[in-house]
Amino acid sequence: MYPSITTVLSLRKKQGLSEWRKRVGEDVANHIARTAANRGTKVHQMCEDFLNNKEVTKDNRDFLPYCLFTQIKDVIKTNINNIYAQECGLWSDKYKVAGRVDCIAEYNKELAIIDFKTSKKPKPRDWIEHYFVQCMAYGCMLYELTGISVKKLVIIMSCENGECIVYEEYNKAKYIKLLGEYINKFVQDKLELYGTE
Repeated sequence: MYPSITTVLSLRKKQGLSEWRKRVGEDVANHIARTAANRGTKVHQMCEDFLNNKEVTKDNRDFLPYCLFTQIKDVIKTNINNIYAQECGLWSDKYKVAGRVDCIAEYNKELAIIDFKTSKKPKPRDWIEHYFVQCMAYGCMLYELTGISVKKLVIIMSCENGECIVYEEYNKAKYIKLLGEYINKFVQDKLELYGTE
């Protein structure tokens, strides 16, 4: 049993989240976190259904997720082809992590790890380093399990302000190095918390 890559990465954000929770209060923070998680889950499901050629229809109960999905829909139709896997469980014996990748497919004719994200507004590229590390982890897992190497990492971010931003990254070596650093920090934190026995 390996920890999920999202668990490994979440520890890196803890200090900032802790400060934010203190600032807005636990009740507000919990509501915002639940709402964002629910929104993201619904948008992911719509993207998965659309890529599986299922009809995605508007549902008044899910109005915001549907709007966010419609922003991603054109990006999917125009750029994604030759799907290798969706919502597929992967793991790495080398890195001792596991996870469930959103999509492995060709993006503009280049094999990519593709991750769908939702946000209130676009995030600057330097705020989403951990998204690329997560994608690179899936890329490493895929290569270890199949020998298939992806060309790039793609984040598709649908935002409540009406924008859909696509971030593409080719510098895999940078994120492989960061993946190792994140995992080492996670292990160190666990050893300090629970001891070595």
